Amino acid sequence: MSTSVQGKKRAIGIFGGTFDPVHYGHLRAAVEVMEKLQLEDFRLLPAGTPPHRSNTFASAEHRLAMLGLALSAYPDLVVDDREVRREGYSFMVDTLSEIRAEEGDAPLILMIGQDAANSLDQWHEWRRLFELAHLVIMRRPDSKHYYSGELFEQVQPRLVKHPGKLNDSPAGLILPLEITQLAISSTDIRRRMRAGLSPRFLLPKPVIAYIRENKLY
Repeated sequence: MSTSVQGKKRAIGIFGGTFDPVHYGHLRAAVEVMEKLQLEDFRLLPAGTPPHRSNTFASAEHRLAMLGLALSAYPDLVVDDREVRREGYSFMVDTLSEIRAEEGDAPLILMIGQDAANSLDQWHEWRRLFELAHLVIMRRPDSKHYYSGELFEQVQPRLVKHPGKLNDSPAGLILPLEITQLAISSTDIRRRMRAGLSPRFLLPKPVIAYIRENKLY
C-alpha cells in the first residue's frame, strides 16, 4: 500500500492502453504526467482483451513483454500486468476496483486521452469511474473536447485546474493537462514495419528487436 513519510497515502498514477506496440509517444506522455503531478507511483497497464477493439495485432503476452523491455531502464515507471492475467474482457472499472481494494483511500489517478474522454459515456459502467478514481485528460495542442448530455453534466462540476487538488481526495475530480505532441502512432509503426521501412527513433531499440524476432507485424 502506498504511504508517504507523513502517513498520508500517495497518489497512484494509472496509464492504460493496448501498447501495440508501445512507442515514445506513450513514454513521453507518461513522464510528463508523472512529473507534472509529482507522482512517485506510476503504473503502465497493458490491456488484456480490450472490449472496445475487435482485436489487437500482437497478443497480450507480447504487448506486455514489449512494455517491460521499454521500461527496463526506468525504475520509476512500473508495468502492471493484472489485465493480461485476468480472463475475459478488460474493463477499466474492474481494474480500478481491484486497485482501490488494494490501496484503500489513496488517490487513484487514471490517465486518458481527449478522444477517449469525449466518448467516456460509451465505457462499461462509466459513471462508476468517478467513484473509483480521478481522471487526468491528456490534451494535445490541437485536442477538441466535446461532452454531450449526461457526460457533460458529470464532467463539468468535476473539473479542476491545479494538480494538487487531486491529492486531497481519493477520487471524483477531472484535470485537463496539456502534454507534448509527438506525432507517433502504433498504427503507423505497424504499417512501416510491414512495408520493410525502419521504425528507428519511434520506439525503443529493444522493442524493435523483439518485434522482428517474433515477427509480430
